[in-house]
Amino acid sequence: MQNITLNNGVEIPILGFGVYQIAPKDTKSAVLNAIKAGYRHFDTAQAYANEKEVGEAIRESGIDRKEFFITSKVWLSNYGYDKAYASVLESLDRMELDYLDLMLLHQPFGDYYGAYRVPCFGTTLQRRKTSSDWCV
Repeated sequence: MQNITLNNGVEIPILGFGVYQIAPKDTKSAVLNAIKAGYRHFDTAQAYANEKEVGEAIRESGIDRKEFFITSKVWLSNYGYDKAYASVLESLDRMELDYLDLMLLHQPFGDYYGAYRVPCFGTTLQRRKTSSDWCV
């Protein structure tokens, strides 16, 4: 799979596999089949209720975690520094991964929850090593 390099030097596969509306019971096998087909970028979200199964498939694939690009999303009720911080750790725990490559706000919702005033977490996520600073 071909990658592109982002402005910050991070490489991301040009094609990703999204697991939206895949039932949790079907997610692991879908992701394992996608891995066999060559996918290395997987997109999940807290709202999809299948982060755990994505993590299981990544681990069971036998492929080094560094070969994957994993994206998830903070659900809008978790916007704001404290809730976003806690929800990222919960996503990591659900997936049993040490890090995520990209964490997004799930949808634009104005600034109702103070989402746009959150400072960078940076290396404050030492419990789970971050590969670079990130902001919400």
